[in-house]
Amino acid sequence: MIGIIMAIRSAINQLKKEIKCTVSTSKAELQLHGQNETGLPEAPPDAVLYPENTQQVSEIMKVCNEHECPIVAYGIGSSLEGHHLAIRGGISLNMSKMNKILKINYEDMDVTLQPGITRKALNEELRASGLFFSVDPGADASIGGMAATRASGTTTVKYGTMKENIIALEAVLADGRIIHAGTRARKSSAGYDLKNLIVGSEGTLAIITELTLKLQPQPEKIASAVCSFPDIKSAVDSVITMMQVAVPIARVELIDGQSVKAFNKATGKNMPILPHLFMEFHGSESSVNEQIVTVEEIVKDNGGNEFNWATKTEERNALWEMRHNAFYSVKSMFPNSDAISTDVCVPISKLSEVILETATEIEESGIPGPILGHVGDGNFHSLLIMEKGNHDARKAALKLAENMSKRALKNGGTVTGEHGIGLGKIKFMESEHGEGWNIMGDIKRALDPKNILNPGKLVRSN
Repeated sequence: MIGIIMAIRSAINQLKKEIKCTVSTSKAELQLHGQNETGLPEAPPDAVLYPENTQQVSEIMKVCNEHECPIVAYGIGSSLEGHHLAIRGGISLNMSKMNKILKINYEDMDVTLQPGITRKALNEELRASGLFFSVDPGADASIGGMAATRASGTTTVKYGTMKENIIALEAVLADGRIIHAGTRARKSSAGYDLKNLIVGSEGTLAIITELTLKLQPQPEKIASAVCSFPDIKSAVDSVITMMQVAVPIARVELIDGQSVKAFNKATGKNMPILPHLFMEFHGSESSVNEQIVTVEEIVKDNGGNEFNWATKTEERNALWEMRHNAFYSVKSMFPNSDAISTDVCVPISKLSEVILETATEIEESGIPGPILGHVGDGNFHSLLIMEKGNHDARKAALKLAENMSKRALKNGGTVTGEHGIGLGKIKFMESEHGEGWNIMGDIKRALDPKNILNPGKLVRSN
């Protein structure tokens, strides 16, 4: 322990002398970078660095590698499984100053940018271009953080995850080498796919310093709708049918009755306390109208109620803002509480069964646990609430989260569709991947033999 403390101090002293970027060791900043959203223990770093370009990141990595000093990339700290926590001390590499759009290629519909820009800032810059970036995880996350966790969200059912929307990237390895993976061509058969190895690696293999993203044309028509159902099963069965008949819906979100109650309190609305689907349709005038007719028939067949429409931009924005603020709306219902936000993803044919089993177990536990989901791709979330300091409630909530993961694996799914592994779900990696998890460790050791990049996350600890 004394050895690693001395190594970290030596690295920080050298960085302060040699690297021309902001280096902070203020207590307030360290505490800020050691916090997280869902009640994991705080883990502040020993210093926070703010690089401004790739070369600085490379020089920082060389120093950290020399001293075997841990280093963790930091976007805005919105991850839900503790990815950004410096659990072994060392450096928090805050990428917020690397936030420039480098080039927009309008004809090819792609953009090259630095990782510190957030998705909302990107789309604000794109607003007048007729293009937009589609991946929408809810939080105004940094693009680099979204790439590192292979993020997805409400629009994934139509436009795909970060994996499908990253064309190329630049990254710095543990020893300071700078690599480029992928090109602006839309496909390639040239060698190992290093791009998709780094995307989703949660900062354990490299620090992403530049990204080229696929953009989408703004749809001719966008229409959003809300519809209530008598129970969760009828709502989920409606979504399964939509997917099976290939309705190209842009968003379809399940909101259970507990979540609706929280939304009503937060926004002053008066939606019935029933399960709802929030939906959005993108396309030409005729294609959107065709989608709506088909979905209305499906919903009616499953006992759903009439649609409430939001067609004006401000109405649609308010609708999705309400959905994206679900975490805070639910938490506000339970003052003096902590929350565990967890997600799983299963094959669409198993979705109704798994959600119903989960909802039943949560109800029987007495722990408040609203369920929401990007159900069009089989992904759903629960926000498990427990009173601060109540160890029995925390134990019960953790057990519910564990059973969700086990249930997903039993039904051919994954323990996380979009939150990632980080600290929170590392114990399930062997169950999901078997020997494949050991191979991930081999790759980690090959690229980061001193285990300085986000140590203790995703792969088996050295």
